[in-house]
Amino acid sequence: MENNVTAAPARGVLYVHSSPKALCPHVEWAAGGALDRAVNFNWDVQPVLKGAMRAEYYWEGTQGTGARLASALRGWEHLRFEVTEDATPGADGGRWLHTPDLGIFYAQTDTAGNIVIPEDRVRYAMEVAGSDAFELHRELRLALGQAWDDELEVFRHASDDNQVVWLHKVG
Repeated sequence: MENNVTAAPARGVLYVHSSPKALCPHVEWAAGGALDRAVNFNWDVQPVLKGAMRAEYYWEGTQGTGARLASALRGWEHLRFEVTEDATPGADGGRWLHTPDLGIFYAQTDTAGNIVIPEDRVRYAMEVAGSDAFELHRELRLALGQAWDDELEVFRHASDDNQVVWLHKVG
């Protein structure tokens, strides 16, 4: 009897929020290595940081590909990126954030893409904070990767086309 075990399919997005122009081909090469195929990104100028480029790449692979992508890119000086892997039946999703100053952050995500804080991490935050609400707040922000989100937010919105849509009350 033949037992063919195939890895479950997964998909996600690699957001390169900022990369020096000279590093772009190396980022593609590293991502391609993690995906086991050559990739070409559509690079755009990152207006927030002079000389930087940005790209989004939608990927498909096996479960764990998000971790392989993040591992291939982590620690690169001047590189800011985010990798998402969607949850699949029987497997949680994940989100990896990287900045030059903070390094890498990982969080489990649910089917809607929300960060899930494990029970043990919440209990740890409560134990460390005791009755200090400010310390509890600090611990929970750390568990959510708030420092990474704060640093990356300006780079995320740089791709918005800067158009303002005015909503007017009708009637």
